[in-house]
Amino acid sequence: MTEDPSAIPQPTEADADRRQWPRADADWPIRLLLPEGHFEARVRDVSRAGICFFLDRPIPEMTSLRIDLELPVQEGMRFVRGEAVVVRCDKISDRLDHYEIAAFMNDMAGPDRDALEAFVELAPEDRTFSAGSES
Repeated sequence: MTEDPSAIPQPTEADADRRQWPRADADWPIRLLLPEGHFEARVRDVSRAGICFFLDRPIPEMTSLRIDLELPVQEGMRFVRGEAVVVRCDKISDRLDHYEIAAFMNDMAGPDRDALEAFVELAPEDRTFSAGSES
């Protein structure tokens, strides 16, 4: 069942004003390593310093996790890995266990962070290559 998009919390102007880095919408799988194991989630948006994703379980704020994702770039896919800390976890449906989770990427190799920033800087129409397509 697909969640009603109007039910997903949208960032407010106040949220955008306090962000240091611009964000880009995204929609591809992401792998998480949490203290209790590996999980797969779906990316909502990314920036040089943060990532927002959807997951079927809550993650408490201040939880450390590892993020592995394949970033779509014009040349194909680029593997990116980083350590992050959860800064927000909001339930997005009263009927289902689905959560929107924001994480600050506090430890990432410079080239990986640069790849994220390059993706964000692309014009939206240039971000049309697909990621994580399943055949």
